[in-house]
Amino acid sequence: MMSAISRLLASSSWSVLLQKSLHFLLNMLRFHTGAAVLALTAAWVCQADVGDFTPCERFFYNAWPPKGLVGAAICQRYLNKYHFASLYDRHRRTPSYSAYLFSPADTKRPHTHWKYEPQLAYAKADGNMIPFPPGPVDQNVVQSQAIELDYINSSYTRGHLSPSLHHSDDIDKCATFTLTNVVPQKGPSNDGPWAAFEKDIKNRLTSYCAKEAYIVTGVIPYQKDRWIKGDRVAIPEYLWSAYCCPSYNTSIPANLTQAFPTYAAIGRNDPNSTEEIVPVDKTRPKKYLGYDVRLMSLKTLEMYLQDRLGTVFSVFYNGCST
Repeated sequence: MMSAISRLLASSSWSVLLQKSLHFLLNMLRFHTGAAVLALTAAWVCQADVGDFTPCERFFYNAWPPKGLVGAAICQRYLNKYHFASLYDRHRRTPSYSAYLFSPADTKRPHTHWKYEPQLAYAKADGNMIPFPPGPVDQNVVQSQAIELDYINSSYTRGHLSPSLHHSDDIDKCATFTLTNVVPQKGPSNDGPWAAFEKDIKNRLTSYCAKEAYIVTGVIPYQKDRWIKGDRVAIPEYLWSAYCCPSYNTSIPANLTQAFPTYAAIGRNDPNSTEEIVPVDKTRPKKYLGYDVRLMSLKTLEMYLQDRLGTVFSVFYNGCST
């Protein structure tokens, strides 16, 4: 029961006023219920002190964030503007997912600094992401999130969940280069089948989506967490992505009629994973062997997420049905 209450308190849909009232009540009860309430209070502090998605609801279809996971809700803010949203897993020091509005883009990948989220380290910090300093990093930042040193010489690349390729504005692109938007991703996945998938989605939505397209991209952890640099950053076994295009044109070719208004995919991040979720194409070049991406319906994706994450997970409001 206490874990259920903790999940409710971590939900971004609760108002600040209600959270403060409940916090007061918990403090009153703490003297009577002991360790259970202390554990609940600790869970709340760890999961709900960054904020909620209210300032950046426009990045979610029908202003409705995915349901089923708790974490630190980050409205990714850079140069005083919101660019996308991420649900951050403090324990694993990776985002569980990032959500954004697709914008047709032809510009190149920007040259920019990697950034971090100061509010994860200091609750009263300014809400803008900022570049890492050239020297030592504040220990509160080190403890609260991934830092550049975690990825250096780790054999993993920094895999974007909200990729710069899917944004047209230069500042939007630069904002994706924050470590609260990336996960450890093997190079042959990041530069191979997953990169090809991102380009295919870019071309598809640019050609056939008439208005807004909403994308959510996330991770599936190993059933027993694996890490880089000791226990610093958790490695995902799979990446997943889904889009919602409520309004699309009528010139869609026959082979893509099942891909609108929604479609989804799961990509392998480990060539040695079993093939129950994503089969391996044995004809791929050796470099990319085992890093396949499987396209699927939104319902099929949610079925796998429910099975692996142990929770009923809904990506889009009403399944992106208009």
